Amino acid sequence: MDLQLKGKTAVVTGATRGIGRAIAELFAEEGANVAICARNPDQVAEAVKSLQAKGVKAWGDAVDIADGPGLKAFVSKAAEELGGLDVLVSNASALVQGNAEDAWKAMFDIDIMGAVRSFEAARPHMEKAAQQKGDAAFVITSSISAAETDNPNSYGALKAAQIHFAKGVARECAPKKIRCNVVSPGTVFFEGGVWGNVKQNAPAFFEQMIKRNPTGRMATPEEIAAATVFLASPRSAFTTGVNLVVDGAISRRANF
Repeated sequence: MDLQLKGKTAVVTGATRGIGRAIAELFAEEGANVAICARNPDQVAEAVKSLQAKGVKAWGDAVDIADGPGLKAFVSKAAEELGGLDVLVSNASALVQGNAEDAWKAMFDIDIMGAVRSFEAARPHMEKAAQQKGDAAFVITSSISAAETDNPNSYGALKAAQIHFAKGVARECAPKKIRCNVVSPGTVFFEGGVWGNVKQNAPAFFEQMIKRNPTGRMATPEEIAAATVFLASPRSAFTTGVNLVVDGAISRRANF
């Protein structure tokens, strides 16, 4: 299926490894120009080189997502470098759990305000793109943890807040042809990631989590990227305000 992304421009935050990297790579494979950011400048440079090798325009910069002015400047510069902005993917996460105050602050600063601020900076460029081409898309990476909990948890609570924020953006921006959707992964495995580290350091718990999923495995970053890029594409032009759970049925919830 042609996702109609060739020549479009996408910004992906937190895109040097894992899900974010897979999203950026898939955009490039579909012919979209891509701008990325992450904290480590060497990793950003390596990822940009990989994207450029796919024959598209790619640019990146080292950014602390919690730095509001810095994040907004990155998005504005990305639009300048790419010649516009059709798609924004807010993927960066603090990835911290628990009920400690510093965990709540990190999740708020990065997962919530990262999404809010990046969209604020991207919005005028996306409005222009939507006016010219008929569609622009904002996608947020949340988590199935937003829907399930056993105790007070900053990660799940702030991931849930992302979903609420996205619905509001979708409703407000629909008349301007800007769509906003969420992808909520379940457990995702890659070496060096959260579950990669669990497998190495707590193999018994890792196997327990594998058995919890009816599929008998965890997702790959590429599988989450496929859902994300499809939602971001013009093929999903009438899909907005959706929280797409991609968890292999590990959760028991029914979405209505």
